[in-house]
Amino acid sequence: MKRVLFVCIGNICRSPMAEAMANKYGSDCLIAESAGTSPGLRSHATVRAVLLQKNVDLGKHIPKRYHDMKLAGYDVIVNMSGSKLPELPGLTVETWTVADPFGKSEERFKECRDAIEM
Repeated sequence: MKRVLFVCIGNICRSPMAEAMANKYGSDCLIAESAGTSPGLRSHATVRAVLLQKNVDLGKHIPKRYHDMKLAGYDVIVNMSGSKLPELPGLTVETWTVADPFGKSEERFKECRDAIEM
């Protein structure tokens, strides 16, 4: 099983969506988690709603801080934060450009969800 860490800014929109979808669609080959560079206090209600439209449950997600994660335990880090993450030898970091829907309409949340899903 590969371990994947999805990272965004607040760990309340993009990275939790990616974590939930990866765990649902790829549970036979990976374990996904998520974190934020500046995590919020709780998950976003619209994230939960747009994921449920795809039959994906966010579960009991609580935002986590990227710098508190034990990064050596991951095979891949997917960076959606828009910022450069510190380089770690032997660790693969992929950058995904996904617009942050925070503070935007439900339609933007759906567009974000669909971009991550693809």
